[in-house]
Amino acid sequence: MRIVIPTTGSRGDVQPYVALGKGLQAHGHRVRLATHADFADLVRGHGLDFAAIESSGQALQASPTGTRMMQAGNNPFTFLREFTRLRQPLVPALMQGCLRACADADLIVLSPTALAISLSVAEKLRVPTCWTALQPTAPSRYLPSFFFPAGPSWLPGVGLYHFLTHAVTAELLWQLMRPTINRARQEILGLPPFPFLGPISATLGKQPHLYGYSPLVVPPPPDWGPHHHVTGYWVLEEPHYQPTAELAKFLAAGPPPVYIGFGSNHNTDPVAVTRLVVRALEDAGLRGLLHAGWGGMAPVEGSDRVLAIHSVPHEWLFGRVAAVVHHGGAGTTGAALRSGVPSLVVPFHSDQPFWGRRTFELGCGPAPIPRNELTAERLAHALRAAVTDAGMQARASRLGRLLRAEDGVGKAALAFEQQVVRESGRRAGGKPRVVLRTA
Repeated sequence: MRIVIPTTGSRGDVQPYVALGKGLQAHGHRVRLATHADFADLVRGHGLDFAAIESSGQALQASPTGTRMMQAGNNPFTFLREFTRLRQPLVPALMQGCLRACADADLIVLSPTALAISLSVAEKLRVPTCWTALQPTAPSRYLPSFFFPAGPSWLPGVGLYHFLTHAVTAELLWQLMRPTINRARQEILGLPPFPFLGPISATLGKQPHLYGYSPLVVPPPPDWGPHHHVTGYWVLEEPHYQPTAELAKFLAAGPPPVYIGFGSNHNTDPVAVTRLVVRALEDAGLRGLLHAGWGGMAPVEGSDRVLAIHSVPHEWLFGRVAAVVHHGGAGTTGAALRSGVPSLVVPFHSDQPFWGRRTFELGCGPAPIPRNELTAERLAHALRAAVTDAGMQARASRLGRLLRAEDGVGKAALAFEQQVVRESGRRAGGKPRVVLRTA
């Protein structure tokens, strides 16, 4: 089967789908990842076909609109507004690129960052889809949208509140994007517009949904049906990684350092943030590895306590540090929890506050510190807790062992095989007919 996975965003949005694609390809499928041109080497380096549907994800994040999106914090309405402003000009090109990438697809894997576009292309090409996400996205009465905090158990109608948070989030995003998406559907694909309530209502159906996080971190709510598969993290292994001589020497020169990095999230003043981080490390008496990411921090010179690093696989590095400080992206959170060391989340926006709360609720890290509330004093206090709290370290170590024993990619591929059945007949166009069935 020819499978295409369109997705956009940062490396944290793309890398888990590379891992999933490898798992599907190991079952005999041909997999193409359609994403930003930035990630061509990453995708092809792991043996998958690649198609560019947008140029630079990093440039988008660094734009003025991207900066406002990054600074949304806990406000979902600000984030969704800036997210749509960032995406609206790109929709026609994304729709055309996705159509080209999926022209020979037998099935399209849907990701949240390219959902409406991929659904439209699947409708145009008359091929089935499989829903996926790296966060819990389907409506539930027991679990709110990750944009909102959980309601207290004593609140009358708390289940209705949880369900409505999903409806509000989905419909706000859809209504903001509706004119742009529907115009592209008509002008590029020759399709009628989506209905007023949009495609999000399809999440209430019984199509297969695969979730690339662990049920030990977020248990599936009891009102999700058997077609929702929380498989475990989709981990991309890098078995042949060799650290630079500088990094190997730094790790061997003293006690395990603390890792601090904010992924694709950039700061308006990287120099000030770097000074804050270095001061916190000094106050806590700790060594540090500072990951620059996409502009989150500035280079550090003249310090034997701090080393600036660039591209180092999390799966290799995190198990060699005393604690991890990160932005709370879904993939980074998974890598930090899998490592078995305590982690502190400094969330910027969207799902990051949610993963910060979950890390804290699991007892595997200090309370998250929102980026706009980060100070050297608060960071130093949290770092001291992370490296001295024996209970926190024990809980993090135990959860890490359990998560490392999971095979998220293998379970996702198995669920995919069980829910996708190829019939022997051929449909128009010479492609195998594919029927989706529920468990």
